[in-house]
Amino acid sequence: MQRWLRRVLGALLLLGGAGLVAMTEQGLLDHQRAAERHGGQILDLGAGGTPESGQHGYLARITGPVRVVEEPYDPEFGQRASTPLLIRHVEMFQWREVRVSGEVHYELDWVDRPLDSRRFAQPGGHLNPSRFPIQGKQFDAGQVRVGGYALAPALLHALPGSDMLTPNPKSLPPNLAASFALYDHYFTTSAKPEQPRLGDVRVSWEIVPIQPVTVFAQIDGDQLVPAAHAADGKGFDVQVGERTLSDLAPDVPQPPNFVWLRRLAALLLGALGVLLLLPDRQRTHHDGLLALGTSSLLIGAVASVMWLGTDLALGGAWFLLALVGLGLAVWRMRAIPH
Repeated sequence: MQRWLRRVLGALLLLGGAGLVAMTEQGLLDHQRAAERHGGQILDLGAGGTPESGQHGYLARITGPVRVVEEPYDPEFGQRASTPLLIRHVEMFQWREVRVSGEVHYELDWVDRPLDSRRFAQPGGHLNPSRFPIQGKQFDAGQVRVGGYALAPALLHALPGSDMLTPNPKSLPPNLAASFALYDHYFTTSAKPEQPRLGDVRVSWEIVPIQPVTVFAQIDGDQLVPAAHAADGKGFDVQVGERTLSDLAPDVPQPPNFVWLRRLAALLLGALGVLLLLPDRQRTHHDGLLALGTSSLLIGAVASVMWLGTDLALGGAWFLLALVGLGLAVWRMRAIPH
């Protein structure tokens, strides 16, 4: 009876070791396959991640404040700001056509693009200027960093948030200072800003605020760039504040914790199970090397089959462990006298 209990316990321990390594490798496989849909394997660097060797090509989650190293500059108006993006908006006071319940009305309003009054139902008396004298533009900061990484232009343009910049009239070049005056958050050509006239122009600047963000993108040297092979065609994400990996990539399961400890535990469980299953004979009963070799053969074979066709390097390492286990077991069987 005691012998059968020992064998049942040995079989359970051996199966438990195989099951533990199977669960561990399956968890890693699920994480890797899901990560590949986003463009590659993932490093969770957290706050203030810095470039290190061996990171190239990995996706990374990095959190921290946006840091502007080289400010953007609008040379035409002499405006600059400590912001990742400086966007110039230009509006003109124009006629616009409004249709309500089949009736046509006309009103003067600020519009950010030329309105072709020739297409109006009643163009007479509602003639707009044909073009803007100044165009809207976007000016990128020379360099913006989160942690130790610079942001590629695509990530820079994805930074969230928007504020209005109060422009500095002292920075206006003389040729524009003669035409524009500061009113509220605008430079305007209106002689009476409270009562603008047809054709008046006003210019404003939009900035992206400096704030903590979380970036999920691919590492390229000391730069974060969109992942080239992401299934969604985007390859990055930028969100305000500190976000977890599950917030950024909810379809990517967390990898198992303590992977190497779990693998070692699987080997030891298997070895203990084999010890209990060995025949109750003097030459094999307490042979720890034989048990370890047999456990390595089984655990290595299970894990290598799981990685077959997915990761040749890792699958090959497990297959090598299985071969070493086979060699150790054969050596012990031959070394023990009959």
